[in-house]
Amino acid sequence: MIEIKATPFFLRNLRNNQIAGMWLFLGSRRCFDWVAPTPLQFLFWGLAGCSANTLFSWLIANGQGEFNSQGLISYLLWPFLALIAGIFISQRTEMSRVMLVPALLWLILDVHVALLQSLLQYLGQLDLLPYFTYSFLPHLFMLLFVWQSLAVVWVFSRALKWPWWERGLILAATLFTLVVWQSSVKSQPIWKIEDVEPTLSEKALYEQSILLNESLQALQPSNYTDTQWYFMGVAGAGYQNVFRSEIERIKEQFDTRFGTYGRSIALINNDATTETLPMATHISIQNSLNRIGALMNRESDVLFLYMTSHGLVNQFELSQEPIAMQPVDPKWLRQALDTAGIRWRVIVISSCYSGSFIPALQSPDTLIITASAADRSSFGCSNEMDYTYFGRAFFDEAMRENHSLKTAFAQAQKTVKQWETAQGFEPSEPQWVMGENMKLILPQFERRLFPDTTLNMPPQTTNIPFSLKAEH
Repeated sequence: MIEIKATPFFLRNLRNNQIAGMWLFLGSRRCFDWVAPTPLQFLFWGLAGCSANTLFSWLIANGQGEFNSQGLISYLLWPFLALIAGIFISQRTEMSRVMLVPALLWLILDVHVALLQSLLQYLGQLDLLPYFTYSFLPHLFMLLFVWQSLAVVWVFSRALKWPWWERGLILAATLFTLVVWQSSVKSQPIWKIEDVEPTLSEKALYEQSILLNESLQALQPSNYTDTQWYFMGVAGAGYQNVFRSEIERIKEQFDTRFGTYGRSIALINNDATTETLPMATHISIQNSLNRIGALMNRESDVLFLYMTSHGLVNQFELSQEPIAMQPVDPKWLRQALDTAGIRWRVIVISSCYSGSFIPALQSPDTLIITASAADRSSFGCSNEMDYTYFGRAFFDEAMRENHSLKTAFAQAQKTVKQWETAQGFEPSEPQWVMGENMKLILPQFERRLFPDTTLNMPPQTTNIPFSLKAEH
């Protein structure tokens, strides 16, 4: 039979109940040796359960939305059912002190499970969990929720020596109720985000053409005396802030350190910038490339094109709801560059499977850098990040410390590999492919890109050998 012991000391009872919760998690009847079912403990663990589950729901909602009292009421249904079961058991066994035990044990285990889930959810949002864990974490959360209820039924059925058929029937009924309940409350979490249909403001609708024209008109022509770099950044997926942040930061880096101020443009898809910055579309990309190509000295100026977004094989995502956008494919991008008449190109693409763009973009006058191989994913695409993994490693770290694109890439490649290994990710394998003409002329181009290397050196004018013919 079940023997219940409790002391008049709150903290001692609290400690004993925590130990009881650990034994319950293991499905052991020893939880009854420790549980202290006082009304004050029941109130404390009830409040703790509400708080822990509210925290977990808030983390799932990523701090957005608003508190939903209906979700909290749905959560409290389970300790209420456990309390009803406790009343039934106390009457059946004539042990009045057992009345609070089922609900209290359930709450104790639920608090610890909810706190564990909150910790895992938080670490996942920071990309601090091994990659392979993300696929089964939702199943783990469900398993823990189901077990905490089944464990209570299991230890009571064993302690009270219920017949095997009664034990099996109650376990099956509990499991069925859990599944039905869980499927019905998905739409009523404790912290709820109301679905909002994506919209584009009337102002943004009319401003976009103006914003693009103003950005294109602000671009300055080449001085036709030495090499000048032009920068163009494209943030593709409008529903994640990391791409906007990355392009804005890298454009500022190029304008201030690499001297592209007046020769740089950013095309950004993001809900927060539809009224202030030109969006990244096929038309805006083509028009921007055409404008840059018309302003450049074709023989001595270089375009640095950086594109960051999600991707699939041969696809670079462009999205800005509710506008319907098609992804950029490598053949279209190559044609757009060729149409613009831009000869010297440094193209950096940060997206999953970005290596699939290499075959179509290759030319003797082009350097291509991708964040991943053609069959690999890249990482770091979350709203909490300022850069993707590759963007941070290459631009924010390596290009601040080196005066060579090749050296910077090698450092970034090593850094990304270390981060991915630490997280348990499959290596993304960033790629570097450079044309024969670009190999010869890149050191001269880099003297202009990295001005620190020209200290104590006389000014140089870049003269491109006539033997380096463009092959498009």
